[in-house]
Amino acid sequence: MKKLDWNKIKNIDYKKLAKDFWYGKPHGERRLGDLYCDKTGLYKHREWRGFKDTMYYFNMIWLYNYGGLVKEVLKCAGPAGLPLFLKGLWRYRWIGQAYLPVMHWFDRGLEGMRGETLRASGWHYNAMVGVSVQQIMNMLKADGNLRKGEHNDAWNHTFAHKETLWGGVFYPWSDKFEHVPMEMIPYFVTCHVNNHTVLNYIDAAQSIGLPGDPCPMCQAEAGLFVLDDMPDYSPFYVTTNEACDGSVASTILQDWLWDKPLFAMPQPMQFDDPLVQEHCANEIRELWKFVEEQTGVKPNFDLMRQRLEAQNELQRFEWEKWDVAANTGSYPINGVAQALYRIYQSQYGENPIWHETDQKVRKIMEKCVEEKINTMPMTRHRVIAWSCAPLYYSHWCTWAYNCWGLNTVINMDSLMFNMTIRTDDLDNTVLDMAKYHEWAPMRRMAVGGMHHIFELWEYMEKFHCDMVMMYDQLLCKGMQGVHGLFEDEFRARNIHAIWMPHALPDKRNVSRAEIRNIVNDYMTTVMHEEPLDPSLLEFDDGESW
Repeated sequence: MKKLDWNKIKNIDYKKLAKDFWYGKPHGERRLGDLYCDKTGLYKHREWRGFKDTMYYFNMIWLYNYGGLVKEVLKCAGPAGLPLFLKGLWRYRWIGQAYLPVMHWFDRGLEGMRGETLRASGWHYNAMVGVSVQQIMNMLKADGNLRKGEHNDAWNHTFAHKETLWGGVFYPWSDKFEHVPMEMIPYFVTCHVNNHTVLNYIDAAQSIGLPGDPCPMCQAEAGLFVLDDMPDYSPFYVTTNEACDGSVASTILQDWLWDKPLFAMPQPMQFDDPLVQEHCANEIRELWKFVEEQTGVKPNFDLMRQRLEAQNELQRFEWEKWDVAANTGSYPINGVAQALYRIYQSQYGENPIWHETDQKVRKIMEKCVEEKINTMPMTRHRVIAWSCAPLYYSHWCTWAYNCWGLNTVINMDSLMFNMTIRTDDLDNTVLDMAKYHEWAPMRRMAVGGMHHIFELWEYMEKFHCDMVMMYDQLLCKGMQGVHGLFEDEFRARNIHAIWMPHALPDKRNVSRAEIRNIVNDYMTTVMHEEPLDPSLLEFDDGESW
């Protein structure tokens, strides 16, 4: 038995020990990397954030979300919800692989966060989980695969559409029908929660002869259908060519394998021409005709106006958040929570959960501003992230802040739907809806024309950023074409920019560890800075969710 070292016990600073217990260790003493189990990225034990924040995290994030998962399941489907969810868990790979590690997703994104930042960022994560459960349950309630091919009333009252098609185009029927994006949960959300899941679908698409070099997002979306891992929850579906024409190729495969009535709503890439706006508006009107033909229900434009006005409220609050982020140090939302919540909210469309979340976050943000709370006190550099992000490592910005003090203030995809929609006149409304749809994620800047991708300089100045994290999607032919132009501009403007190579959902091309090494090398060799937490410099999370 090991003897007690009484001299060591005598030398313990009990006053500091008590302070660390109550408030948590200061940033430079945390050594967050020591918490990880090798390779898995899982914690050996919980992160101690101080008594108050640890209790908040356990009760209002861990327990609250597990309770919220059950609550939303029951809310969507009543007492039959839990058995139905278990059936779906057994039938579809992506449900189980996203449900089981969901709290690890919270841990990664909120690691090291304290105080109001922990609370506001946590509410954003809570909202995404709630809306995800709603979508899963709406799929399963209508799923013919779970009923031996029989189609129920829910099947006839659910619209299926591409995840890149903005859900707001279905507002005129939102009192009688549900809309569920086909790939938003099976592909997009699962990439962030569990980066292993999507690899199976990419491989499935390539197994039928598709080449490996197109965008892996489109391959994964097609692979869901190749493996019959998509619920049969709607009598028809609507597609689009967003984010780029690679989505057209995935739609062709989906059409072969699903064999349902289909409406294609293509959006122009070069959208600045007024004539193009009218063309796009007509596409939306044709979509409404198609939906009316399929359902026998006329569109309710008064209802649409109400939903759009509610959505405009969400956008106005987003502008308030941007103003605080740009002009104060009191913005209480970390980079990954801000980015994922914004893209999810603006792409899926208006939902009561978004409004409830914004009310909670507004109170927190106003408190931070009024009391001048420095919410990210270890900030060394204000970073803007540009281009298309690595879905399997969306929480890199949490790591970068904890390790190097890189505070990701804003990112490109958050700035896409930067507009409200007029509701004074139906023609004006449809024109604005067309523009909103054209300003989709990975669309407005990435393929909307060179002058749009170079809006980076304007936003750098607006948000007072001194560094760019430049995403380098290796399989995106469009963005690869402007790589050299950005290099020239960075040199000419004397801007510190770190290129982050990745393959969107496929971690096998560039691992998380390789991304961290690129950032580490830049910060040491170019910036000549020392890490805030050396334990985070190198660790193996190759088998992590």
